[in-house]
Amino acid sequence: MTALAQFRRDTDYIEANLSLVAPFVDERLRVKTMNVTVENLVKAFGATPALHGVSLEIASGELIALVGPSGSGKTTLLRLIAGLDFPNSGRVLFGAEDASSKSVQERNVGFVFQNYALFKHMSVFENIAFGLRVRPRATRPSEASIRQRVMTLLDLVQLNGLEKRFPGQLSGGQRQRVAFARALAIEPGVLLLDEPFGALDAKVRKELRRWLREIHDRTGHTTVFVTHDQEEALELADRVVVMSQGRIEQVGSADDIYDNPATPFVFDFIGDSSALPVIVDKGSIALDDRILSIDAKGHADGPATLFFRPNHVRLAGQESGSIVGTVTGSRRHGDIRRLELEVGLARHRCEIDVPADSEVSRNGRVAVKPTDWRLFPRVS
Repeated sequence: MTALAQFRRDTDYIEANLSLVAPFVDERLRVKTMNVTVENLVKAFGATPALHGVSLEIASGELIALVGPSGSGKTTLLRLIAGLDFPNSGRVLFGAEDASSKSVQERNVGFVFQNYALFKHMSVFENIAFGLRVRPRATRPSEASIRQRVMTLLDLVQLNGLEKRFPGQLSGGQRQRVAFARALAIEPGVLLLDEPFGALDAKVRKELRRWLREIHDRTGHTTVFVTHDQEEALELADRVVVMSQGRIEQVGSADDIYDNPATPFVFDFIGDSSALPVIVDKGSIALDDRILSIDAKGHADGPATLFFRPNHVRLAGQESGSIVGTVTGSRRHGDIRRLELEVGLARHRCEIDVPADSEVSRNGRVAVKPTDWRLFPRVS
């Protein structure tokens, strides 16, 4: 076997067994982390409420994602944890200590902004060293210690050799790495990220996701990040916090959130979904005048909404109890084709996935049965 073939075989083996390998921990970068407790936070801006009694437990060393639409309160919650703003009522605890009235500096948090917020007139080295150099003289490290810390972080963020460059000479991805290194330089107990990849293109975002997870595993920081990108949250976080209108809708792992959404909002917001208004009557489910062969699963009688994902259906021919619709649109998505349907007397809209080679045409009729679904009471 050639050396190249051996290398490829070893690489394939390692990649196939990554889940069996404990995360590499760099002891030079480990810091004393802490759990964060949010207790019944209420925040309003004038007459506009932003948070309604939000409570959340974040374990030491955990990576948490806050996700939700604009105006859901996720950035407000992050700013209250950081000390960039203060609640009308409620508390933020770092460990057992009430940090609610402490400043950002007193909380010792690292903050990474979407727009990097780097000092344009400072080199990469000086940007990373800034937080250490502005410390009071009594707690300021020596220049030798600062240099060692900065060079260690440059190695961590894979920017060795670029320490003399200025932000304007770097790509967007490189500037974001500098922002991460600067946040880590002060050895924060908590790392807070506000849409850290929002200003980057899709390809760079995807590359930096894996990188961020590796950084987290190596440093062990308690990390909270805000994102509007559901895929980003599901891929990166230990737990995902879904927010809407200043409240937490659900907290759980990526699998919990995607497979077992607790509310209609979570089902609709996370991933792709279709929703149809139905009536539940003595265990039967009716879509307009058509009885569907779907188990009501003990759902109470009355108006309900049937949720299912486009990929959780099967073609059913003209089987009794199927959902029958007219194709109004078709889009190719890799190996599948996503069809837009109008179903029922009221011409409700839904989407389904079928094999890309399916022979379907616009205005053609398609019958499907959901293979996985959820029912939620419908609020009139």
